[in-house]
Amino acid sequence: MTMSAGWYLRRLSRMGPREIAGRAGDTVRRRRWRSARPDCPEVTGARFTAVLPAGTLAAVPPDAAKRLVAEADRLMFGHAEFFGVVRDDLTDPDWWYDPKTGRRAPWGYAFDVPYRDEDAAGDIKQIWELSRHQYLTVLAAAYAVTGNERYAERVAEHLRSWWTANPPLRGVHWISGIELGIRLLSWVWIRRLLDDWPGAAGLFEENPVALNQIWHHQRWLAAFPSRGSSANNHVIAEAAGQFAAACAFGWFPASARWRADALRSLERHLRSNTFTSGVNRELASEYHGLVLELGLAALAEADAAGVRVPPSVRLVLLRMTDALAAVVDNRLRPPRQGDADDGHGLVVDGAGTDRWASLLATGAAVFGRLDWWPEVTGTDVRTPLLAALVKPTEPSVTRPADRPAHFADAGMTILRGPGEIWCRCDGGPHGFLSIAAHAHADALSVEVRHDGVDVLADPGTYCYHGQPAWRQYFRSTLGHNTLQLDGTDQSVSGGPFLWTRQARTRILAVDTSDSGAAGWSAEHDGYQGSVHRRRVELTAASQELKLVDEVRGPRRTVRLAFHLGPEIAADLVGNRAVLTWIRDGEGRSAVLDLPEQLSWRAHRGATDPPLGWYSAGFGRKEPTTTLIGTGTSPADGAGGFTTVLRFGG
Repeated sequence: MTMSAGWYLRRLSRMGPREIAGRAGDTVRRRRWRSARPDCPEVTGARFTAVLPAGTLAAVPPDAAKRLVAEADRLMFGHAEFFGVVRDDLTDPDWWYDPKTGRRAPWGYAFDVPYRDEDAAGDIKQIWELSRHQYLTVLAAAYAVTGNERYAERVAEHLRSWWTANPPLRGVHWISGIELGIRLLSWVWIRRLLDDWPGAAGLFEENPVALNQIWHHQRWLAAFPSRGSSANNHVIAEAAGQFAAACAFGWFPASARWRADALRSLERHLRSNTFTSGVNRELASEYHGLVLELGLAALAEADAAGVRVPPSVRLVLLRMTDALAAVVDNRLRPPRQGDADDGHGLVVDGAGTDRWASLLATGAAVFGRLDWWPEVTGTDVRTPLLAALVKPTEPSVTRPADRPAHFADAGMTILRGPGEIWCRCDGGPHGFLSIAAHAHADALSVEVRHDGVDVLADPGTYCYHGQPAWRQYFRSTLGHNTLQLDGTDQSVSGGPFLWTRQARTRILAVDTSDSGAAGWSAEHDGYQGSVHRRRVELTAASQELKLVDEVRGPRRTVRLAFHLGPEIAADLVGNRAVLTWIRDGEGRSAVLDLPEQLSWRAHRGATDPPLGWYSAGFGRKEPTTTLIGTGTSPADGAGGFTTVLRFGG
């Protein structure tokens, strides 16, 4: 997907003077760097001291180690899957090859590579993901827990191959700061996990090629930080990777400065990216997980190196952890809100390890769990490794005495009922910063689960680049469980990561105090000249969820959408849908009574235009049932559209 001149003008309009000046300076610097590439300063006597404390590996649970080794063995045979694309060519990777399109990214000065053009460069996410080297942290972890040197040797072979194929400032892997930051964090952990391997020092601190790469990565990150309207999760990854490398690989004259600058950036942006409640400001659940992982990894490096971090860093990470514990359902699944691209900060676990359970386990080990936290029964490798490095400290704030249900600053409310009914109501800001890059047009949408099964589902993300019709669908208003007027989105998109007009949402009432009933109502102004208002009521005794939608303003064409999860079978007759599914071998059911004023139709797996799809992860999609009701709103909000979902019906 190439960007038009119009896109650049729209993007420019969302920047302030300081950001524009900074980006102008970046442009000048990139031109200068084209012909002026300095050499890494000479390093002598470098030693790696940021090792794991004695006994750490003995704390890795046996079942977690078993999953890790199984994953490492698959990787040793060259097998992996990235974003739904299965690869079997990883014994000797082509670092510039996209297996999805079959294209190779062009060679050249990094900032000249047209990485947004899939026809020229392939799917850039497929190319970049392998070079985050998180599969190599898995192999390094397998060496650490088994002592089998074949894992270490494969890691060394692939690192040397990558360093040779990707000299500084040449090619697609030197374009995006988040990629450099995460790659540095991977290298730190690879060196740590290979510490007992006789070849570790020769691979890193005694290797001029490695030193050159590490130095140039940090020089790049110091020069080109994400700025202004782009200072979201990317800047966290850049700062965390820079900080980790400057702590663990502090062998260069600039290391102390890089470390101090990265820590200042990390502290500032962790605060700015996080609501006081602990919810990530991008309002994209997977990015909450990514930022929390990156922050915990950076904290571990600080404590391992004896670097004092501001108390606010621990405080933000504590609040993020408590917020995560508060919003997950009974199966430890967080909301499916906003964009998601399966990005991780640190990967040392095998397939089947629950990401969210792992984060909560780490949070419990580092900060201590509260009585209302959900139980975590799974195991992982990452928790004992991070917990061994992070020094426990007594929280300086009072933590929630009871499980929070309403996060006012984030506009997120969780209603819970019997039979493990879980409902997320969205009444928050459209997104973060002026471009709201990872937001969806989903104001007043709901997401409903029963015992962890998506009943009324948020369809997900699926893609970023290269498939504009799919990108538009998965972030559209019609692609969420909310109401659309006159066939338009509530917020106006200016491109795949840009919103030029954002709906403003206002929560009117929240009541989660009564265990027998809970309620929420909110409205938004995204449809100019009209206001959409929604009320949600959850009644425990009847296991009933009622939604009432009102349109205040002139008569408008209405489409009301309800997206069912992929496990749900639906039998729609008139305005009633009988829903059935299987959970743990047991049949479950619900009845969905839809507004009779609208004409209802079921859609499944349509492609022109897209409708009736669910994306479980980036690059993957599957057909599911979407119920669409069409009609006309009454004038001036005279009456509303009532939907009732009854479980066990």
